[in-house]
Amino acid sequence: MKKIIAVITVSFLLLTSCSTNDNNGNNKAGNKKSLGTSAHDLLSEDKFDSMIIEIVYVEGYQPTPTAISNFVSFLESRINKSGGITIEQRSIPSPGNVSYTDSQISSIEDANRIFYNDGNQIAVWAFFADAKSSKDTSTSVILGTAYRNTSFVIYENTVRKLSTGINKPSTVVLESTVMEHEFGHILGLTNSGTPMQTPHEDKDHERHCSNSNCLMYWEAESGSNLLGGSIPQLDADCIADLKGYGGK
Repeated sequence: MKKIIAVITVSFLLLTSCSTNDNNGNNKAGNKKSLGTSAHDLLSEDKFDSMIIEIVYVEGYQPTPTAISNFVSFLESRINKSGGITIEQRSIPSPGNVSYTDSQISSIEDANRIFYNDGNQIAVWAFFADAKSSKDTSTSVILGTAYRNTSFVIYENTVRKLSTGINKPSTVVLESTVMEHEFGHILGLTNSGTPMQTPHEDKDHERHCSNSNCLMYWEAESGSNLLGGSIPQLDADCIADLKGYGGK
């Protein structure tokens, strides 16, 4: 039987420092920077004391409520936002794609994103897609990608295909794992904007932790703990990195 490796990745888009505003007068440039550049702002309260997460999903591909709850709990345990974390969800019609390129993902964000950094509130965008990544192969599929300083995509169609069944994790566990892993990259892990307190980056898989039991391991979503209904946790080194850069 052919083994298919599920991968959660980081991507680096060619970004511009465009200073265009949205209809509310908010400057979009602060949310169109390179991955990891807003790690301190997300972790600390030095500039922003609250966060809004805009979850946009293709109709029929809404993330499970339990996965969203798990995601918020994960954030509350690691970031300092006394003003709270707000989740805004809505659907959009399917673009009709068979697969999505990185460029198409960023274009969907540009066309549909409503919330940008505003005052004391930092904004994050999450898109749940109804088709696979264009980078999937016959032996490797991508479950999610963090691609800007406050943006990530979950390939929800692929997540569902790889969950719920014999020798497969539940959809809730896999969704939660991929969401938390991708947000870990946005928080600058591993060695992706948040300084490492001690060396622990996987030399063979950059931007990932070398500990195979850590949430930030490159193949975290394929671990045996998922089959037992357990979401991988950050290891001590990754937690120390976050604490050292404004988190908890």
